[in-house]
Amino acid sequence: MKTGKKLGVGLIAAALAMSAIGCANNGGNGGNTASPESNATNTPADTKTEKVKITYSMWGSAAEGSTTQAVADKFNASQDRIEVEVQAIPWENYMTKLNTLATAGQLPDTGMLQEGGVIQWSSEGMLNDVSAMYEGSDSKPLDSLAYKHQGNTVAYAAANEILLLYYNKDMFDKANVPYPPAALDQAWTWDEFVATSKKLTIDKNGKHPDEDGFDSQSIVQYGASIENLSWQLEAWTLSNGGGFYSEDGTEVRIGEDASVEAIQRVADLYLKDHVAPLSVGQTDDGIQRTIIAGTVAMATNGQWNIGTSLNTAKEEGLKYGVAVLPYLKDKVTLNTGGANVVFSQSKHPEEAMEWLKWYTSEENNWALISSGIWMPTLDKWYTDETFTRKWVENPNFPPYEEYKSAVVDYAQSDAARPAAWFYTNYTTDFNTLLGSVLGDVWTGKTTAKEAISKNLDALKAAHAGNK
Repeated sequence: MKTGKKLGVGLIAAALAMSAIGCANNGGNGGNTASPESNATNTPADTKTEKVKITYSMWGSAAEGSTTQAVADKFNASQDRIEVEVQAIPWENYMTKLNTLATAGQLPDTGMLQEGGVIQWSSEGMLNDVSAMYEGSDSKPLDSLAYKHQGNTVAYAAANEILLLYYNKDMFDKANVPYPPAALDQAWTWDEFVATSKKLTIDKNGKHPDEDGFDSQSIVQYGASIENLSWQLEAWTLSNGGGFYSEDGTEVRIGEDASVEAIQRVADLYLKDHVAPLSVGQTDDGIQRTIIAGTVAMATNGQWNIGTSLNTAKEEGLKYGVAVLPYLKDKVTLNTGGANVVFSQSKHPEEAMEWLKWYTSEENNWALISSGIWMPTLDKWYTDETFTRKWVENPNFPPYEEYKSAVVDYAQSDAARPAAWFYTNYTTDFNTLLGSVLGDVWTGKTTAKEAISKNLDALKAAHAGNK
């Protein structure tokens, strides 16, 4: 899931509406109804206990809120303890509204929270510890999807997501170039990735970047695009032996030579290798601008793009594939997922957690998973072939073996590293500043080393919460 995303919210709400929910014995129902013995003394048989009412906040329009409320209504009907009311807030005002509600002591019981805000809100005492939410349950999400602060789990990602390499099969076939590898043990080195990109980059005269007479000002097809949104760049710094932060998130490492070199290699795809279009790292629509637009043969981005945009493009004739990322020194992809939290101001945290368990279980959001917007959070969907085939063998995905290798197995491999916001504070401030710092790097006005060195103290201050 994309940080700071607006794209896909409507699709998520619509997909939820199509889900086959109504599982009376699932999620929050088990053990929630009082036993006959507890009602036997001085209680009329037809008296019902009033439901506990909780609110769930989400970003989206009123229409999207109504769609999600329809899903919540199925939960409400599945048990007799809890009544969920959905509160939809426009994306543009979402965090501002939550901050206002927090100040007034009127936060909802539970809701969505931007990935980059989870640890910060927890550090300010605004989130409940949800470590016990799945105690005694076999439906606990993967450990990699837990947001941790001071050793406690303060949120779970609603879905599992990783970064991939997408490619246009027709472009590869036309150039008679082998497809990128779906298997991690066959992943391309960076040099192999660049060499292949040159074979797929063509100017108006049909020449490639390594041929005499190539005109870099008249490129009609690019070989590659690396998404250079700040948070996704972390994958390449890690791949080169560096990183944005130390493993425990306490130290800033972006100024190290390995980190700086990795960012420069991404910039040089446009500046020196001439295989990538200019991207200034400010808009989160990379797959639409590249693979779907038909101007680029390979592009990196998140798995969620299958559901939010590529399914539609596939129906319109696009033949695309999925592959593992190339690597510099170490094979790395980032693991991420948007957070559902329980706010500390809630008077009903246990009921809020019951709702979240139900809402995020695969059975109750199956349309999100089968469409490719979400990936499952439970281990069994990755390790049990019966469950994997139920998930992957559908027309929304590339061929089973290709997707299983490049997505399912990749997500479970040692290459999958948690994005920094799972364990590090102030990533929103850090990433926003880094995006600004790197603006002139992408256009060649300065180098990554110069830009980061000049602003390293400011980046460290942002990481410490000092703007």
